[in-house]
Amino acid sequence: MSKALKIVECPRDAMQGMETFIPTKDKIAYINTLLECGFETLDFGSFVSPKSIPQMRDTAEVLQGLNISSKTKLLAIIANYRGAEDALEFQQIDFLGYPFSISEQFQLRNTNATLLETFQSIEKVQDLVRKKGKNLVVYLSMGFGNPYGEAWSPEIALHWSNRLVKDLGVEILALSDTIGCANTNKVTNLFTSLSAALPQVELGAHFHMRPGTASPLLTAAYDAGCRRFDTAFKGMGGCPMAQDDLIGNLDTEEFIAWLSSNNLENPLNLEAFEKASKAASIFFK
Repeated sequence: MSKALKIVECPRDAMQGMETFIPTKDKIAYINTLLECGFETLDFGSFVSPKSIPQMRDTAEVLQGLNISSKTKLLAIIANYRGAEDALEFQQIDFLGYPFSISEQFQLRNTNATLLETFQSIEKVQDLVRKKGKNLVVYLSMGFGNPYGEAWSPEIALHWSNRLVKDLGVEILALSDTIGCANTNKVTNLFTSLSAALPQVELGAHFHMRPGTASPLLTAAYDAGCRRFDTAFKGMGGCPMAQDDLIGNLDTEEFIAWLSSNNLENPLNLEAFEKASKAASIFFK
């Protein structure tokens, strides 16, 4: 796995569930503030059906207003081949993110497709992404368990990860705790087994959790070799299926505090980070 620490800030995940539509100009202003911080990547928007996620219907317009002058890369979420085609019309986008659930029920609910159908779709998307000289990030959703009573184990996650990597050539996998059920044992076992079996792959952590509970999970993931972490200011976003209104994304500020408490280098610009924190307090009030 990658040895350099990478922080992927996720304003898309933070915004997409908000019922009131956020004006495009406000999204642009907020994301431009984030672009000054030095995040490795910004998960800034998505190319999905506006009927499914109306908040993201203006992603193309938002993109045109961004100040693409920093080293921060842009990632857009897609859920099918059509979305990939739409996203790849924009040269500014570096990564496409494709959610792949190891829960059959969740995949059907999320994209109206089975695991096999989704895997076949990812294969086609991967071919397209390669032709365009871009990179694909696959999110292994329900990666730490699911609410449906389906079987879960590191072996199931490893099975699908093996197929994604060895059959399709996926190079980045983000292990996603969709419903906030991860614990330190699960995190340690999953990251350890995947990094041993797939040492060439960059593994990331996309945690959903209650505020103030991040430290043990972050330490477990980091000690198991993870160096890519998804965050969102104020812990906004998450999955409504978590059945706990307090569960959201890993709070960016909580993550930075964890870095400091463990004497790990903060790769962000401190002045820009403070500015972004204040902007987030207004943006998400």
